[in-house]
Amino acid sequence: MHLSATKASTLLAKVRPGNAVETERKQVARDLLADIRRLDKAIAENRRRCVTAVAASDTTLTQLTGISDVLAAKILGHVGDVGRFPSADHLASYAGTAPIEASSGDVVRHRLSRRGNRQLNNAIHLAAHVQTIFPGPGRDYYQRRLATGSSRTEALRALKRQLTKAIYRTLVADSVTHPVAVAA
Repeated sequence: MHLSATKASTLLAKVRPGNAVETERKQVARDLLADIRRLDKAIAENRRRCVTAVAASDTTLTQLTGISDVLAAKILGHVGDVGRFPSADHLASYAGTAPIEASSGDVVRHRLSRRGNRQLNNAIHLAAHVQTIFPGPGRDYYQRRLATGSSRTEALRALKRQLTKAIYRTLVADSVTHPVAVAA
């Protein structure tokens, strides 16, 4: 059951405290409900601002599966001018999606860097996870990696790297199509 603030308020209105402890519990629940309503408004306002910012940027990032206006705003904010990254590999290193060899003996393994911009890495991770759920090139790539014997973690790691390349290509194309005027 999804409990919204409205449903919680309705349920709370039906509660009739019988003693001082129950009265205090109801008051604490009212305070929590007020916090939830405040946070719901803040989330809605944040989404509205992200939609406005992404629209103003003329980016096509939201055309990539899994990248919403909120994630696009986060990516744009953390990447800034894509021109500062000479290649997709540099962006992947900055985002922490470039694989690092973590082999031991005959076993060749790779892991993701724990360095890099963790917020950007999180945005890419969320987009990659969405791509594994919905049909499309991202899911196909993920399924191919699983079919070749990669673990779910390894397949998701590889998908994040591929998604970083796609984000880079999109940002570069956007910068050519819609160059940003630099103030002197």
